[in-house]
Amino acid sequence: MSLKSKIKTFFFLEDEYDYDDEEMLEGEAEPMKTSKQPAQQKQNVVSLQSVQKSSKVILMEPRVYAEAQEIADHLKNRRAVVVNLQRIDHDQAKRIVDFLSGTVYAISGDIQRIGMDIFLCTPDNVEVTGSISELMQERDFQESRW
Repeated sequence: MSLKSKIKTFFFLEDEYDYDDEEMLEGEAEPMKTSKQPAQQKQNVVSLQSVQKSSKVILMEPRVYAEAQEIADHLKNRRAVVVNLQRIDHDQAKRIVDFLSGTVYAISGDIQRIGMDIFLCTPDNVEVTGSISELMQERDFQESRW
């Protein structure tokens, strides 16, 4: 069975229309072009398994300013980081927050204060929804050293 008759049978056009072989040859070139498109589309497909494997939240409690670079490396590797600055000197903690603010800006991420001296740093692939109530924020602001 020729390609012409297969198409006619598929679209039930056998009795209604009669095609010339030359027209059919021109029409055959078009499907070949479209067959390349799915291969190009496959390049844009992202495996959900790889996305799920890379979704991690790292908990860090730096003791010195030098550990800020390790936190930044986690952010660059697209991992969210919760940073607890309660056990570090106030000046060092401020320097770490400044450093991390620059890091999240550079990677189009976000940094949010989620508690007294606790910050959530997220890369652009992590979306954070919700907020801490204003009452909680006011109380933390009064107690906090920031």
